[in-house]
Amino acid sequence: MPDIVSGAIEKYALEHTKSPGQLFEELVKATREMTGSAGMMSGPTVGWLLNMLVFATGTKRVLEIGTFTGYSALMMASALPEDGRLVTCDVDPEATGIAKSFWARSPHGYKIELKLGPALDTLKALKGPFGLIFIDADKENYPGYYRRAVDLLDERGVIVVDNVLWGGGVLHPKTASDRVIAELADIVQADVRVENVLLTVRDGLMVVRKKG
Repeated sequence: MPDIVSGAIEKYALEHTKSPGQLFEELVKATREMTGSAGMMSGPTVGWLLNMLVFATGTKRVLEIGTFTGYSALMMASALPEDGRLVTCDVDPEATGIAKSFWARSPHGYKIELKLGPALDTLKALKGPFGLIFIDADKENYPGYYRRAVDLLDERGVIVVDNVLWGGGVLHPKTASDRVIAELADIVQADVRVENVLLTVRDGLMVVRKKG
């Protein structure tokens, strides 16, 4: 996919974003070595944005759809109060095994609960409300994830959806993934229950809240 932001600008942004610390650097290294898919991680810029949204909302309950190796979950959990909890959903036992090994090394890891299995099934069984919901999983189910997320969202909560620009593929959709992500953007835009803004951060973030 083409870069949405130039490499030089991305580098400058990272240089002016606080490092989340040694444990996260080790997690990035382990993900690169053990999965070859480090680009799927949220990284410091998105990770810190999620962390700050958890802090700003003051929520005690976070839901994540798509765990991978646990970078974003740990970033969000570190902003939760001691009695806060984060539920994260995934189907990959190998990637989430890496996640659990790093959560175990963090003082915030106890706040995280992993649910393995198809996320749509997990979401049906969950009870809200959640103050922050982060969606970053298989793209073909984005519309379904979003619809359920709105039902589970606290009245003052926020939904964040990652990869909504999809490398620019949403402008002239050609693949199935292009089309479903563009469809999700149209669904959110037409949803009279919410306010939304699409941010050009990395590969695009859609931020949504319910109307007051």
